[in-house]
Amino acid sequence: MNIGQASERSGISPKMIRYYEQIGLLDTAKRSNSGYRIYSNQDIKNLCFLRQARDLGFSSKQMKELLNLWKNTDRQSADVKKLTLTHIETLNRKIAQLQDMVSLLQISADHCSGNENAECAILEDLEQGE
Repeated sequence: MNIGQASERSGISPKMIRYYEQIGLLDTAKRSNSGYRIYSNQDIKNLCFLRQARDLGFSSKQMKELLNLWKNTDRQSADVKKLTLTHIETLNRKIAQLQDMVSLLQISADHCSGNENAECAILEDLEQGE
């Protein structure tokens, strides 16, 4: 199947498929006589796997590790778990940072009168870096 069909079946844009190929997440696609990329059913499975990993917030480097582990039947689940637990720690740090941002913005919003006046606590807080 061509890149458009692969995109449709995997849920990954053609541009992203080309990018994954460029950075080595996907093997270089075979080409038709006219030079178009041709994707196999296994390529689609790989793309779907990558899409799911991306949707869960894994980095490209982590996605490559996961893909290699998935393809390796001699893998140890401990390696997969270690990678996943590290990713969970990263996500939890990001969640905490986002919660801090929400708290700061909420404080600013609570102090903004939100009326027709030009004074705005939100802009003042941004200006002061608080």
